Amino acid sequence: MYKSKMKTLALSTGVTIFAASLILMPGESLEASIRGLDMWWEIVFPSLLPFFIVSEMLIGFGVVRFIGVMLEPLMRPIFRVPGVGGFVWAMGMASGFPAGAKLTARLRQEDQITKLEGERLVSFTNSSNPLFIFGAVSVGFFQNATLGIVLAAAHYIGNICVGVVMRFYGRKEDQEMIRSKTKKKGFIIKEAFSALHQTRIEDKRPIGKLLGDSVTSSIQTLLMIGGFIILFSVINKMLYHLHITTFFAEGLSALFILLQLPELLSIPFISGLFEITLGSKLTSGITEATLLQQAIITSFILGFSGFSVQAQVASILAETDIRFKPFFYARFIHGLAASMATILLWKPIYGRFSDDQLSNAIPVFARHNDAFWTDMLYWLKSVGPVITILSLIVYIILCLKTRST
Repeated sequence: MYKSKMKTLALSTGVTIFAASLILMPGESLEASIRGLDMWWEIVFPSLLPFFIVSEMLIGFGVVRFIGVMLEPLMRPIFRVPGVGGFVWAMGMASGFPAGAKLTARLRQEDQITKLEGERLVSFTNSSNPLFIFGAVSVGFFQNATLGIVLAAAHYIGNICVGVVMRFYGRKEDQEMIRSKTKKKGFIIKEAFSALHQTRIEDKRPIGKLLGDSVTSSIQTLLMIGGFIILFSVINKMLYHLHITTFFAEGLSALFILLQLPELLSIPFISGLFEITLGSKLTSGITEATLLQQAIITSFILGFSGFSVQAQVASILAETDIRFKPFFYARFIHGLAASMATILLWKPIYGRFSDDQLSNAIPVFARHNDAFWTDMLYWLKSVGPVITILSLIVYIILCLKTRST
């Protein structure tokens, strides 16, 4: 009872302080809101929407169940999740946060995975997409596309490490169920096609209805994601101006000294715990640190995902019985694994391009493949708002049509 009262007091106090800071610093709040809105409007919405819509249709047509049966012999022994986890994993890496959580929740609602399997699956299928790692972080912040190879490799290797570690989560609780599911039933392709056909037959919605539901569900999720991005952008800004970020950064100074990292990286690190974009950008601006040290901190930030992404995942998982706590613990594992992978991959991947870059405190420019990712990011920023507007118009039409019927 006492613990519950203290939690209530802490939450109410925090919200009150946040509301007061918005009133006292309206300019900074507006600036942070616009920054979060721009990121959602130009990049997040147009890049995630196609993946969300296609994923919903693949689930409805039974393709995901077909893939699940085919990948069962691979995913079950390694990660202790059904074969459909391979589809979620691939879509999560291609589309980025929080696609893995949305697809995992969707599969749980379809009863294609158990609660424990969902908690394992969501822990390693949420990751940054290549466009964000190469376009926004490596080229946009560091002006160095070669660095993106190291960050991406470390990030996805960290994902695999999380999946392997989480396979031991809840091991005793579903031992009998896993034994029964690993029994072979016959020719795998025939079994997979049978599952695909059965799923399509059971979903009685016409193609038009399925497409409309896919668009509506996807846009609703993206609207929620946009709200979280803007909210945490403002929270991060307020924490900085209230000197709370500086306070925690000073507490981490001793740890950074022990790890032989510059103390100046502590503020970007704290900012990155809340929002990965701002944390990565601030890290790239610490010229007193070497590029390797900047890459280590950036890898941890990308792996931890930030409280903004975690709040998005928590909101999505709240629609199911999948618990958020395993996902939260997995983010620390991912951050640590990605940072260690960055150290191990630095010389083999990045160091061989130029020995001088290993100790250079200023990010390196003029890589031959920088132009590709720069053009990709520029194209998405120019076309993204148009896609967003058209999608919202379609969403409004579908909502009005649904209400009229």
